[in-house]
Amino acid sequence: MLGWALTFLVIALIAGAFGFLGVAGTATTIAKILFVVFLVLFVIGLIMGRRGPVA
Repeated sequence: MLGWALTFLVIALIAGAFGFLGVAGTATTIAKILFVVFLVLFVIGLIMGRRGPVA
């Protein structure tokens, strides 16, 4: 998921450099959303991974 966020970030930077403002804005928004989703899943994974054995 972090890879997708970085991909959309690169697309946004390239589109912004060439002046495609609509594409850059959309790619930036998608990158932000994916990054937040990745962070939430990462924190949940850390919390769930620290559980002890169920016995």
